[in-house]
Amino acid sequence: MFLLDTLDNLPRLRVSDSLMRVILWVLKEAHSKDVPSFDSLRKVQKQIRADCGIPSIPCRSPLGNVFFLNDPRAIIAQDWANPTTRKLIHVYPEIPEDNIVREIWHGQKWRKNMELSNLSPMYDAGSAHYYVNELARLKNGNLVIPIRWVKFRGKIFADAFSVVLDDQNQATVLDEKPLFISAADLSQNYLDLQDRSQIPSWSASAVAAGHSTRMPNPKRAIAKGRPLYHSFVDYFGDDVSGNRSKSWNKHWNAYMTHRNLPRKLLQQEFHVHFVSTSPNASISEQYREFKSVVEKTHEEPVEVQDESDDTTCFCIYVNGGPSDNPMQSEVTGHIGGKGNRFCRKCEVGGTQKEKSTNEGYHALFEAGIPRTKEKIVAELENQIKMACAGVIKPIKESQTDTGVKDAYTQHWIDHLLGRFRDMKAADPDRSNHDIQAELIQWTVDNRDMLYSAFLTTPGFDPTKDTPVEILHTILLGVVKYIWHTTHTPWSAEKKTAYSQRLQSTNTDGLSINAIRANYIMQYAGSLIGRQFKTIAQTNIFHLHGLVTDHHFMAWKAVGELSALLWMPEIQNVKDYQRDLRVAVGNVLDVFSLIDPSKMITKIKLHLLTHLDADALEFGPLVGVATEIFESFNAIFRYCSILSNHLAPSRDIARQLGDQEGLKHRLTGGKWLCRATSEWQKAGPGVRHFMAQHPVLQRLLGWSEQKALTHGEIKLAPLKRGQKSRVIQLLESTSAAKAVNYGLYEAQSGWHACSAVVAESLDECFVGSWIFAESPTDKEKTISGRISEILAGITGSPIVVLEAFQVLSVRDEVYGMPVLVRRDGEITFSILPAKNVKYKINVQHDCLTANCEATGTQPVVQERVKSDRTENFIVHKCLDRFIINSHAFHNAHLLRATLPRDLIAPIPLFEERRQKHNEFADTLRKSKAAKRTAAAAAKTNLKKKPAQKRKGTADGSSGPSKRRRIASPAAGNAEVEGLVAGRTKRTIRQTERARVADREEDEESTDAESRTESESDDYILSGDCSD
Repeated sequence: MFLLDTLDNLPRLRVSDSLMRVILWVLKEAHSKDVPSFDSLRKVQKQIRADCGIPSIPCRSPLGNVFFLNDPRAIIAQDWANPTTRKLIHVYPEIPEDNIVREIWHGQKWRKNMELSNLSPMYDAGSAHYYVNELARLKNGNLVIPIRWVKFRGKIFADAFSVVLDDQNQATVLDEKPLFISAADLSQNYLDLQDRSQIPSWSASAVAAGHSTRMPNPKRAIAKGRPLYHSFVDYFGDDVSGNRSKSWNKHWNAYMTHRNLPRKLLQQEFHVHFVSTSPNASISEQYREFKSVVEKTHEEPVEVQDESDDTTCFCIYVNGGPSDNPMQSEVTGHIGGKGNRFCRKCEVGGTQKEKSTNEGYHALFEAGIPRTKEKIVAELENQIKMACAGVIKPIKESQTDTGVKDAYTQHWIDHLLGRFRDMKAADPDRSNHDIQAELIQWTVDNRDMLYSAFLTTPGFDPTKDTPVEILHTILLGVVKYIWHTTHTPWSAEKKTAYSQRLQSTNTDGLSINAIRANYIMQYAGSLIGRQFKTIAQTNIFHLHGLVTDHHFMAWKAVGELSALLWMPEIQNVKDYQRDLRVAVGNVLDVFSLIDPSKMITKIKLHLLTHLDADALEFGPLVGVATEIFESFNAIFRYCSILSNHLAPSRDIARQLGDQEGLKHRLTGGKWLCRATSEWQKAGPGVRHFMAQHPVLQRLLGWSEQKALTHGEIKLAPLKRGQKSRVIQLLESTSAAKAVNYGLYEAQSGWHACSAVVAESLDECFVGSWIFAESPTDKEKTISGRISEILAGITGSPIVVLEAFQVLSVRDEVYGMPVLVRRDGEITFSILPAKNVKYKINVQHDCLTANCEATGTQPVVQERVKSDRTENFIVHKCLDRFIINSHAFHNAHLLRATLPRDLIAPIPLFEERRQKHNEFADTLRKSKAAKRTAAAAAKTNLKKKPAQKRKGTADGSSGPSKRRRIASPAAGNAEVEGLVAGRTKRTIRQTERARVADREEDEESTDAESRTESESDDYILSGDCSD
């Protein structure tokens, strides 16, 4: 039964009812013992779901839509009650000992900017619980009030206010600057002081600041003596098709991740949790019910028991909202990327005319006045009030002027406008003021129902907590834009040349999939995220002679920025922010240099100005990328296609809840049995099953990192027919040419190896480029290419390195560090295998060497060589190589090794403001020229002589013959250039129509939210629109 249940709940190998019946039939025919019937299996699964599964809660939104929600309390409780994840949960902000920011708890959001009430409130000292905002005594007798617990060097510390007593024994809180104290120095908590009657009276200033009213901490009462911590979740929403075919079956999906876990776990499907789905209820409606469940934990914490039988409880808070840009605009109550105020995070923008002025255009290159949750709610309240007056025009004007237009609240605005009309029609003599007063009173009575729950969640500000998402903004944004303008004008010859160059890329040290250059060029208009990731790192080496200088500059700028954003850790925050601002400025400037109109039409370009602030708040932005959520959509679809579609939200929620339960049982987690109210866990046979069968672990989406040890080697495989390994003498290897060869025994025996593990845990192969510790000076780092890896019969393994040195100046074309042989001579050095630090990506300098596609090789088809041939690039001998500083892999280590003058981005223009004025002037002139051309075309059209009509037999003018224009069939609505029910196609506008559209946009562009799905699966028509 266990195996059948496991088979039925594999995320990416879903089994239909029909297939399960076949499996059971096969088992019975094979005379297997105790094979259950199909109905028995489903009965047992239903019982398992009732005892230890994830409850699916039926919900009804204020708009009347029905859907099901998987209980987030039960989902997060599984992480706390699971021995695999419990030990990895971080409950406090942390100060990294080496000052390297790696995780979200290292960022400023947790460390300084999060509301103190949202952070974990207590420290468990074993015999006593210390809470924030409560008076406590230190071992030295001083009184303090801890306000935030912090982890540093593996121990717990606290930011705390000092409390001093005056002559009258009145306590004053010195809350201007907190102290940093060790939790180990605490000796008495608030209850201890209370029992000893040592709580002092408070000074007037302490009472005015509210310190006395916060004691004891209210969380102490709801904890009931149990340790109490806070769990944070990221809430992701998106519109997804429930079909695997191209037929669109829209569902609004919500997922979440437990942000108290390390990033390496959250980037695995195993730790992405389904929350809800609905083809009817929007994300705002679903989040409202999610928020309701989460806020219940603030009054009734969830109790869990770990493997040591200790009881803990936790509350849930929302940490962030990673999604694509249209969804983040919806979450923020924003009009969308097509609006005049097109940024959800700041108030930058204006009409097209205003954005074309020098001041307005320059403002787009910087973050504007920040939006806040409070301002948005105030504006929505104003719109609701105006709706009560029954007039829509001022509402639209306000939405256009402010950029605030919440999709959820808009329903109620329309509702109020409709009610006003109906009430006026029912009683024409009733005054407008009277109707307005009645509607305003209704809004007061139903206030909580009128506004998006995203805007009323404690501690969650959508304007700050929706970080710029690098998948959609970088890869499917700026990289896609420049790729589109790069390849579209290419001739067939240029496309072939590019494919040949791209295929010649050295991929060692890039951590990407194998490059399929012909595929990328054939489907250049429909690339997905991982392919854009490939070309962002490598394109700069293959575009010489194929693009303009400005496009080449653009690829340099985009490559530099991308490498900074995919860094897994930030080693120096100030330098990183400085580099990020310069790199962003270069990207924006070069895009404007190519086409100044891009800055006022592409919101993704302006959003780049907010990257440095988001990186400071959340840590490395790769940690809030949505790639894993987009990947999880496939698991959702497998469940959707097996639903009967009569209750899709319920069916999908139950199936994905069953998968959560299976994963929890297999990994040894505990659960509170609803039948017996006792904590239970699966038997040892179930708990150890996954460890004994690693294939199941992969099928469930848990990617266990390959166990590698620094300095470990991998012996070269035996050749076909070879039965034993050949022992080589050191003098017969390339080590004999090394400058330090004399330190080793020439007659010693060695085995050839294929790989060695670096300090960064990279597998470095023969031919890999590396940085390593010098064998003669531990403080010095050397670079080069691995020539041989040798394992001694008796001694430690060694690496024979072909030495290269890094030039002190960058390459003039690529702006990257250069590796050359010392004095043009081939030099080898022997170093211990443990001296290898990390691997880098290095490219051949084909531009300098003038490498050409002179080689010929057969085309491989069906895994065999065909009779067709193709040309390939033959790299010419050269002593010069380029360090690929656009590579994502080990970008942080490369920047820590090389001098900043070799790696830091350099501003494209020194006088940026002057260049922005020039771009704005060019934009205005371009618009004026287009308007003049359109007016001239209109004038010429009017002067055109009338067509002569053909006469009838009697000389009279016959009936005019008009060309019939077929209207769409009934029910086929024409929407945005597409006719529903017909094949999708791009409809080209005339210049006259385009100018008319632009003139309309001069005053305002009221774009509704979510005009386009930003899926990384495909790009319609190869277009580069947002």
